[in-house]
Amino acid sequence: MNAVIDHDASLKYLDGRITVHPDICNGHPTIRGMRITAETVLGFLSVGESPDEILRQYPSLEPADIDACLRFAAHLMARRYRLRDVA
Repeated sequence: MNAVIDHDASLKYLDGRITVHPDICNGHPTIRGMRITAETVLGFLSVGESPDEILRQYPSLEPADIDACLRFAAHLMARRYRLRDVA
């Protein structure tokens, strides 16, 4: 998954559905530059909320936004990680 760097110093993933900008939500990945983080959506899904319920609670979201959050998380989990001891 490649990032596109926009002219305003933000990164865009998954056709712009997931964006990262240092001035929005402390640089956490958000949905289309809104102040709704991918983490928020994933948190709702992780406790059993349905996509329909999330869309009801956040009417500015679209079904494709929820799919993009899941794809973004899957991409991050597919990366290789190295653990090290911290003092």
